[in-house]
Amino acid sequence: MRAVRLEAIGSMAMRMVARPEAGPDDLLVRVEAVGICGSDRHMFKGEYPTALPVTLGHEFCGIVEAIGSGVTRFAPGERITGDPNIACGWCQQCRAGRPNLCDSLTAIGVFRDGGFADYVVVPQGQAHLLPADLNPLHGAFCEPLACCLHGLDVARIRPGDSVAVLGGGVIGLLMVQLARLAGASRIVMITRQQARRELALTLGATEAVDPVAEDAVAALRGLIKGGVDVVLECAGVPQTFVQGISMARRGGTFVLFGVTPAGVEVPVVPYELLVNELRIESAWLNPLTHARAAAMVAAGTLELDRLISRTIGLEEVAGIVGAAPAPGEVKIIAVP
Repeated sequence: MRAVRLEAIGSMAMRMVARPEAGPDDLLVRVEAVGICGSDRHMFKGEYPTALPVTLGHEFCGIVEAIGSGVTRFAPGERITGDPNIACGWCQQCRAGRPNLCDSLTAIGVFRDGGFADYVVVPQGQAHLLPADLNPLHGAFCEPLACCLHGLDVARIRPGDSVAVLGGGVIGLLMVQLARLAGASRIVMITRQQARRELALTLGATEAVDPVAEDAVAALRGLIKGGVDVVLECAGVPQTFVQGISMARRGGTFVLFGVTPAGVEVPVVPYELLVNELRIESAWLNPLTHARAAAMVAAGTLELDRLISRTIGLEEVAGIVGAAPAPGEVKIIAVP
């Protein structure tokens, strides 16, 4: 079968490899759609830990082709979405309900072969059923949506809250929709690209700020005096971390969600955090949220079609992952 392999840092190519076999507790899944994530680009550049060599691709859905002898919950022909993050289930973090912090956490498409291939192996405990009539392109959104749901759980947005979203990529645009569903009264999108600002306004943002044309913090505080109740940092760059802390009101919440390269540092003023009693949180991965995401996607709760920039074949994946996002790009999905 075909598989797009990260063979070394900065080196990725499509290869012909043996089709994997399902173990006793596994599903062999024919991949229908797999999203390209910013984390894939981080792994390509060596900014995020991964195994080498490995087939990337952790945002996937597909059709069950074969099942192992111990599989009881799924049957061939069913469509599933795979939760890529595999926890041990018995360490202290897992027993405390925090599988995303598992001491032995591994992940499909990161440390074991993933969805940038014709087939992928998924343990049955990581699979979630999707409707037979669902657009498979929508199924590829389950994993990023699951991560966003954890971010919203951490943020604890209440009806009537004001929210700032820093970053207009697919995560930021999903967050805008989720904040709207959570009852936020004001949602301000801060992103450099005009097309993304305009899209955010159609998806639920009430205002948008261009951080290139004006000082983002001053503009936000001009729109909402005193700052917002909740800041969702979805860009993963040092500048937006610093800006976001200054956008929260006294007693407000700042949630770090965007992935910055390992080792990057940002300046903070502890005194300001103290006297403003700012709640600083972070949201990592998708602990116990993938089933909720699958249910939302199946129900058609969110606008997903407008987040798809284009679809590509497997032969284009390496070039896309190895390049910077194109202007206006939101989500590119590979269709094997």
